[in-house]
Amino acid sequence: MRRIVLIVFLAALLLLIVGGTAAYTYVSGALKPVDPESEKVVEVDIPIGSNLDSIAEVLEKNGIIKNAKIFKYYAKFNNEGEFQAGKYGLTKAMTPDELIESLKTGKVYRTPVFTITIPEGLTLDQISKVVEKKTNHTAKQFMDLVQDKEFINRMIEMHPDILTDEILNEHIKFPLEGYLYPATYPVFEEDPSLESLVMMMLDSTDKAVSPYAEALAEQKHSVHWLMTFASLLEKEATAETDRKAIASVFYNRMEEGMPLQTDPTVAYAHGEHLSKTMYSDLEIDDAYNTYKNPGLPPGPIANAGMSSIEAVLDPVQSDYLYFLADKDGNNHFAKTYEEHLKNRDKYITNAK
Repeated sequence: MRRIVLIVFLAALLLLIVGGTAAYTYVSGALKPVDPESEKVVEVDIPIGSNLDSIAEVLEKNGIIKNAKIFKYYAKFNNEGEFQAGKYGLTKAMTPDELIESLKTGKVYRTPVFTITIPEGLTLDQISKVVEKKTNHTAKQFMDLVQDKEFINRMIEMHPDILTDEILNEHIKFPLEGYLYPATYPVFEEDPSLESLVMMMLDSTDKAVSPYAEALAEQKHSVHWLMTFASLLEKEATAETDRKAIASVFYNRMEEGMPLQTDPTVAYAHGEHLSKTMYSDLEIDDAYNTYKNPGLPPGPIANAGMSSIEAVLDPVQSDYLYFLADKDGNNHFAKTYEEHLKNRDKYITNAK
């Protein structure tokens, strides 16, 4: 009887050890990255109001984790929670701890393969050259994509709050001009697709502009109006404080029915940089020429940073109708044409 009891005990102990080992192996395996070598970024959308259960299911569905239940228990065991909703660029190479950190901070907790910086005031053509230098894609391939009708329509569907039919106006040269937000972007793939890069920049524009949706609605203005106006400030201003003052000049001119007469729109109409705007340049018959056409141009002439966007929505209150920049890039403002001419003589003509 003792021998039987001993055998049963040893058998049960062996099963327990084997079962425990198998369970440990299974759990530890489930907590390892799905694919440690993967560099492909997967866009994962965590809706507002999501709890740990639903977040784990979304991650498993997108192939970011192996097992939703084990990830959930791991997070609970470590007292992790209060994850942020939003769109995440995640990879199958991320560990549970990296995923948890990303979901808590709203940022991707991984070292990028490289970064790509898009400065303020760049046109799509200039952005294409930045992309060409940093990736395996050519500037032409970039420009072909941002002019592709099917791609543009798909972007409108994905970003209805910022991209509307206004960008399809027949006078607009490039529908996505001004909508690729200036920022430094982390890239987690050796060879990212052009679509993923453009989508990343559009996502940033969406996030940057969305807080101002209510203010725009109150003023009965569209995002396209905002991005167009802001692009003019970005190209005209040389100092942070000048943006709000220049915005007031443009507001005052539009209220008076005066043309904006801003040189950067003339350069954009010509499709090239003009080191100096000549009188002959002002004669170009183009919808973007604000010397010939009243109000704002059909669309943005470059991308705009946050300071320019905020200047449009919160300009200084002034009676200025004119401004000019001296040889050092400092702007000088005037209420009357006579004052403007004095500034011209003082800061430009006599300064030569």
